Amino acid sequence: MPGVIGETACLAICGAGAVMAYGVRGRSSTLFAPSVYRGPDSQRAIAFTFDDGPSESTPELLRVLADCEVPATFFQCGMNVERLPEIAREVARQGHEIGNHSHTHPKFYFRGTGFMREELARAQAAIENATQVSPVLFRAPFGVRWPGLRAAQQSLNLLGVMWTVIGRDWVLAADAIVRRVLPRIENGAIVCLHDGREVSVRPDVGPTLNAVRRLIPILKAEGYRFESVSQLLCPMN
Repeated sequence: MPGVIGETACLAICGAGAVMAYGVRGRSSTLFAPSVYRGPDSQRAIAFTFDDGPSESTPELLRVLADCEVPATFFQCGMNVERLPEIAREVARQGHEIGNHSHTHPKFYFRGTGFMREELARAQAAIENATQVSPVLFRAPFGVRWPGLRAAQQSLNLLGVMWTVIGRDWVLAADAIVRRVLPRIENGAIVCLHDGREVSVRPDVGPTLNAVRRLIPILKAEGYRFESVSQLLCPMN
């Protein structure tokens, strides 16, 4: 009997751990906060998103997007916006969507609601002050959601956004990024890339830039239309 009880307890603990892991990192999870990871599959449209900016490399990315006439969504860190407000403004001026990516890009593991609310609120204020844009979308740093994040997001009316595919462009070369992203593209896909590296100064995002230059013409040739995340989620019929 003790062995059966011990086995049952072990299974319960393992099950709870699996649920917790899914809630924290599962791309489709809404356990800890409202979140989406893709748009509807009814239209051949996708969204490119860029995290951790603005950085000194963001203007070059903006030139690439402008040359290709591609809109995107930029999830910006408040600390980077305060450091580079003019670049943040340029993102908005060029018609791209801006989302909230926290202020200092912390991991939310074992953090309280107050800490998370402060991170989101400081980033929201920094973005609003620099760009006069009030974000409606939020991407958690490292994709980590935690109990209490729902209340933090709701206090600012923010919808969480995960991704359909993440390019791992902070560690991969351009060729590998392209090989990783292309097979996972589908109608409604949200692609996560980076125009910064957390809150680092002058990060090297060369692999990202080269991958974007290659991905856009391939995807356009396959008939995909590029939209912001908000446009993707609310298609105009």
